[in-house]
Amino acid sequence: MGKGMRAGKKPSAGGGMGGNMQKQIQQVQAMQRQMEETQAELEKMETTATAGGGAVTVTVNGAKQVTNIALKPEVVDPEDIEMLQDLILVAVNEALRQMEEISQNEMGKITGGLNIPGFM
Repeated sequence: MGKGMRAGKKPSAGGGMGGNMQKQIQQVQAMQRQMEETQAELEKMETTATAGGGAVTVTVNGAKQVTNIALKPEVVDPEDIEMLQDLILVAVNEALRQMEEISQNEMGKITGGLNIPGFM
C-alpha cells in the first residue's frame, strides 16, 4: 500500500458528494427544459376579460400582449370618452391578471410552488 492510501477505502465512481451534485444539476436542467416548454405553451394561450357588462372585451395572449379589443357600439359616446377609457383599462388589467394567474399556476406545477428567481 502506497503512502497516503487508506486500507478499505476506494474512491467513489460518481457517488458521494460529486455524484449527488451532478444529479441535482441534471434535475435543475430537466426542470428548466420543462419550464421552457410550458412557457412556449403559455404563449399560445389566450384569455378574455370584459368590462361594462360586456361592452368592452379584451383578449391577451400568454406573452402578455393584447391581441384583441372589441367595443359594443353603445359604449362609444364622444361626450364620455373617459368612461370608455376606464372600461378599456379595467378589461385590459383583468385580462393581464388572469393570464398572470394562469402562468403562475402552470409554472407552480413544475416548481412545486418554489419562487425561483430568473425562471419566470
